Amino acid sequence: MPNQTPPSKDGPRTNEDITVPSVRLVGADGEMLGVVSVREALEVAADSGLDLVEVSPNADPPVCKILDYGKFKYEAQKKKAEARKKQKVIEVKEIKMRPGIDQHDYDVKMKKVRQFLDNGDKVKMTMRFRGREMAHQELGMNVLRKARQEVDEQAKVELEPRMEGRQMTMVLAPR
Repeated sequence: MPNQTPPSKDGPRTNEDITVPSVRLVGADGEMLGVVSVREALEVAADSGLDLVEVSPNADPPVCKILDYGKFKYEAQKKKAEARKKQKVIEVKEIKMRPGIDQHDYDVKMKKVRQFLDNGDKVKMTMRFRGREMAHQELGMNVLRKARQEVDEQAKVELEPRMEGRQMTMVLAPR
């Protein structure tokens, strides 16, 4: 098996994995101990019962810190999980209407549109045409224009109203 590289370990290099001749050493209490050889740094880490961890490999010389590597990995994992928890996934909610929608039904749908926009979701407004309604597409366009004007300060139009087969769609995104 020629040219096979050993599997790379993810995360920072630790202890004997550090191959550079000298490192800038930071003690367990956070104080700067200066530039020392890797052998000296490993001895200092072993004396304190902790690990030597390369925290900044691209610096010249690389910066290594004396700390408990297991605890370091655990803290990093917790930070990652916390960041993932705070993410907001933007969903596209769909509101379906017909061109001959009555005022009360329209008001109920628009209330839902505002609620979706307040929650940070995009809204896809779909105007469905059946039968002879296809001959009066301007009625559907008027309803979508009216909806756009009502939520103008709350949303921006991401996709202008356009026909796709028997339906007209418009996408609104929160401002």
